[in-house]
Amino acid sequence: MIRPLIITAVTALAITAMAAPVLSNDVFVNQYGWGNQAGGQQNGWYNKFGVHQTGKWNSATGKQNGGNNVGAVGQQGKWNNAQTNQTGWNNAAGIGQFGNNHNAIVTQDGNGNITAGVQTGNGCSANVIQGGSGNVTAFVQACP
Repeated sequence: MIRPLIITAVTALAITAMAAPVLSNDVFVNQYGWGNQAGGQQNGWYNKFGVHQTGKWNSATGKQNGGNNVGAVGQQGKWNNAQTNQTGWNNAAGIGQFGNNHNAIVTQDGNGNITAGVQTGNGCSANVIQGGSGNVTAFVQACP
């Protein structure tokens, strides 16, 4: 009686251990330059966050709670800051900043929201908040 219980428990443990990588979250960071920072947190399943920074003193953070969320930040220049905050499922946020002193924050609270934005020049600022589901936002700014 005990032996089948032990075999079942070991089998369940093995299946759980094999399934864990399939449910994993992913983070990709590429940084070139000086003093760049990247960080964040992920809670849930199948979330992905990627950062590519070239230059000096750039900062990127991503927070993901839920599942199937994708966040991406690409920055080239100096003193740029980007944040993606995602709660829910199937949200996508992408920020590209080229130049200096840009700030962009994208907050998504819901499901199936999409934001894509690009800022060039010097000193642009963007703050996008999406609540609910199925929202789409795109922004492009060129600042002097």
